[in-house]
Amino acid sequence: MSAQERLTDALYGAGWRTVRKLPEPVAVRLGRTIADVAWKQRGKGVLRLEGNYARVVPDAGPERLAELSRAGMRSYLRYWMESFRLPAWSAERIASGLDVKDLHHLTDGMAAGKGVVLALPHLANWDLAGAWVTTKLGIPFTTVAERLKPETLYDRFVAYREGLGMEVLPHTGGTAFGTLARRLRDGGLVCLVADRDLSSSGVEVGFFGETARMPAGPALLAQQTGARLLPVTLWYDDSPVMRGRVHPPVEVPASGTRAEKTSVMTQALADAFATGIADHPEDWHMLQRLWLKDLDPARDPATSPAPDQEGTTS
Repeated sequence: MSAQERLTDALYGAGWRTVRKLPEPVAVRLGRTIADVAWKQRGKGVLRLEGNYARVVPDAGPERLAELSRAGMRSYLRYWMESFRLPAWSAERIASGLDVKDLHHLTDGMAAGKGVVLALPHLANWDLAGAWVTTKLGIPFTTVAERLKPETLYDRFVAYREGLGMEVLPHTGGTAFGTLARRLRDGGLVCLVADRDLSSSGVEVGFFGETARMPAGPALLAQQTGARLLPVTLWYDDSPVMRGRVHPPVEVPASGTRAEKTSVMTQALADAFATGIADHPEDWHMLQRLWLKDLDPARDPATSPAPDQEGTTS
């Protein structure tokens, strides 16, 4: 393990040990302070965030983009402060921490017995949403997490999410898809963060007027198992309660090849994600390159300074 990896692991470990013990108002102020300091430093993550927001809000000038990136960093640190504290939250606090519109799409899908795939973008706090599902609804689910370095950091995230009631599978290794399919055939729930492809072999979609690549997994799982595929978007407002919406099901096309059906369904997911992101761009925590034009390092040196947490799924 390198010195940088040891430092990263130690910082995240300190966050879970220390921040979880803070009174909530203190944690909120701490997160905002850290966000503002990071924003003022204008590091690669902030610049990448602004570059992504420029796609989402194309008419925004430099001042507006700066405002958005500051709000975005505050939202991002709210995610981290909540995530560090989630293991110490009571069941009542978790259950009251999210208000969801159109929840019937999920509950009806689970009642049908064919399984449900929830697909989310990196909006607001997907870990809190997952904890709410297991706590408020009493529905266990399976998700996938990116293998982080060092391995001890990955182990921390797996233990953290398992402690919230999630079954966590590694993104690499080749067995995740089969396990997810089995869970769905048994009538279970699968949750996947699905707005950024980690394999470089995803599906190209139109996204805010340009081409991006998103994972094919949610669409393929729905086709293979008959599970209901539901986009979900999340956002913050000025209250301590996060908001969410379950969008109508993405249907499997009646005709076409498997690849053609996957393309149509993944585009439908991208369109639903875009609706939520356009309404609440500051809550989209995309500090990585996403659009194909940005994936060439020679064209854009901005990268994220922190590990990507795909948590409640990817």
